[in-house]
Amino acid sequence: MTTLYGYFRSSAAYRVRIALNLKGLDYDQVPVNLVKGEQRSGDHLTRNSQGLVPSLVLNDSCVINQSLAICEYLDEVYPEPALLPADALARAQVRALAQMVACEVHPLNNLRVLKYLVGELGVDEAAKLAWYRHWIAEGFTAMEATLSTAPSSGDFCHGDTPTLADICLVPQVYNAERFECDLSAYPTLQRIAANCRTLPAFQKAAPQAQPDAS
Repeated sequence: MTTLYGYFRSSAAYRVRIALNLKGLDYDQVPVNLVKGEQRSGDHLTRNSQGLVPSLVLNDSCVINQSLAICEYLDEVYPEPALLPADALARAQVRALAQMVACEVHPLNNLRVLKYLVGELGVDEAAKLAWYRHWIAEGFTAMEATLSTAPSSGDFCHGDTPTLADICLVPQVYNAERFECDLSAYPTLQRIAANCRTLPAFQKAAPQAQPDAS
């Protein structure tokens, strides 16, 4: 059985859960509590030398780290339904949207960065929230501008079926809502996220639906 090591609120683990669910794959979950520091245990560092989640352990005990690499692996091994379009240009466009979240927004706002701001730099709660909301606004403003004008936008980020871009968008919207960001300036993102959330694959992957939810 494929095993996913993750944390219920991790955006990166959330992405992989969505991808696994869209592919209709069975998998076990092993929680790694990031708040308690379980990602720094010897066992987990053996799986993931960065001390991050997710890690996907395959039936042959091979391990894949990094959420986008895992999602693309799943798409190559289980090609239906596709997470990337068939056309090369369209694939690049979807990857660009996914990376706007995964490479630009999320790394600045993940748990270890927020903990460093507070614990090491002495930033107070108000300043931490301002930091978080600033980088959400930077990323979401760019995504809104792209998706609201792109001819390829449909019910989802690209066309009328979910892709890797939607897999990245929805967890970031969840986190933005959790930190009470004002999302009124992003109607296209809100519409797409709402469409995604009607699908069982996204519902099953939601943080509140996970065994370690608290």
